[in-house]
Amino acid sequence: MINFDDANKKGKEAMDAMLKNYSEVAKGFQAITTEASEYSKKSFQDAASHMEALSGAKSIETALELQTNFLKSSYESFVAEATKMSEMYADLAKTVYKPFEAPVAKATGMSMPTAA
Repeated sequence: MINFDDANKKGKEAMDAMLKNYSEVAKGFQAITTEASEYSKKSFQDAASHMEALSGAKSIETALELQTNFLKSSYESFVAEATKMSEMYADLAKTVYKPFEAPVAKATGMSMPTAA
């Protein structure tokens, strides 16, 4: 016989877990969006500052030095940001997978029946 009280309780627990996870996932996406926006804003400001400094260069050597330094710092900043974003996406993936850890472990940890 089906116990409707137990089924109702399990359904409520599943719904609560899903809503909690959804909230955590939304926060993760919001953090990633904020980080990307801040990086874009900083990159634009750095480029504008660089163009201003470049326009005031008195010689080609100075302009080349400014350009070299800007490219180097831009590359280093990009690599740091890409690393940070990849870590944020990895954390988000862990958050998304979290509700499925127990059921998957339970399903894979069960012994398989052997053929007779």
